[in-house]
Amino acid sequence: MAVSMTFEQFDQLVDQALDSIPPELAAMVDNCVVVVEADPPPETPDLLGLYDGIPLTERDSEYSGVLPDRIFIYMNPTLRMCRSEAEVVDEVHITVVHEIAHHFGIDDDRLHELGYS
Repeated sequence: MAVSMTFEQFDQLVDQALDSIPPELAAMVDNCVVVVEADPPPETPDLLGLYDGIPLTERDSEYSGVLPDRIFIYMNPTLRMCRSEAEVVDEVHITVVHEIAHHFGIDDDRLHELGYS
């Protein structure tokens, strides 16, 4: 059974996950915003998070004047897959770290090696 939570409560969990990022890493995040949305695009209904942007490792001297990268965290699929509020907290943290890792240029294969599925 899905966990029930308000959008505001979920948004606070995302904020807590962001606050748990070590300051030296958080300081390296550049031109990136985190957006919490209720649902992912219809073609990917089970998606928990998405990174949309140009990873730091792919930016060069011509990188300027671009819109910020966006990290999307999706509430409803996360709530559907979790059975307790504690699971939601863990899953939000994992998803936030996973998507920030993409901003740093770490791909899914490497994340899986590191234990972030």
